[in-house]
Amino acid sequence: MTERRAVPRRTAVREAAACGVRRLLAVGALGTLLAGCGIRATEVPTDFGPAPSRVLCSPVEPEVPTQAGRGLPVQVFLLCESSLVAVDRTVRVPDGAADARRALVAQGLLDVMSQEPSDAERKAGYTTRVPRGTKVSGPRPGDPEDTLRLSTEPGNLSSPGLAQVVCTFSDSSAADGDGSVILGGPDDSRPRRYKCTDAVRSRPGEEEPPSTKATGG
Repeated sequence: MTERRAVPRRTAVREAAACGVRRLLAVGALGTLLAGCGIRATEVPTDFGPAPSRVLCSPVEPEVPTQAGRGLPVQVFLLCESSLVAVDRTVRVPDGAADARRALVAQGLLDVMSQEPSDAERKAGYTTRVPRGTKVSGPRPGDPEDTLRLSTEPGNLSSPGLAQVVCTFSDSSAADGDGSVILGGPDDSRPRRYKCTDAVRSRPGEEEPPSTKATGG
């Protein structure tokens, strides 16, 4: 009969520890194998932080205008992430009579609002809904003196486009500075006073600028 030799306790402990290490290595190798087969190992959850996201509506430095393109610094509202965001622009305002200056400033604002945003602005999410070629003129006889008449009926503009126009005009020298602007269309209908509110700025696609019938004239 073969005689079994007793294994010292210390040696048995070392062998048990080595066996445990080998098992852990085997589990790690199995996890790697499963990942390579497209199967996600879930034994040990790992937090690598949130996935990187694109920064939208971040401020974009305006392009430096040339000497020939320098003009009056203004701010206009563009659309970004379903809200209105003010961006810096410059407008060229030709010399004219004081009573016509309001309409000249308004035309300059319309022109820059309807232009496509720069490449950097588009990448940041900026867009515009103001139709190109929109014109503006001053009041007709019987209109309040601060009326601005558009070549398109204000009610025919999209809700975001109208919000851009109202909030840009009401925040400029084209209006009285009370947060409102009087707009009319190309026909003889009575102009209306539109207001730019916080709700309009934050949700221009859902909230149309509130308006009331303009009085005076």
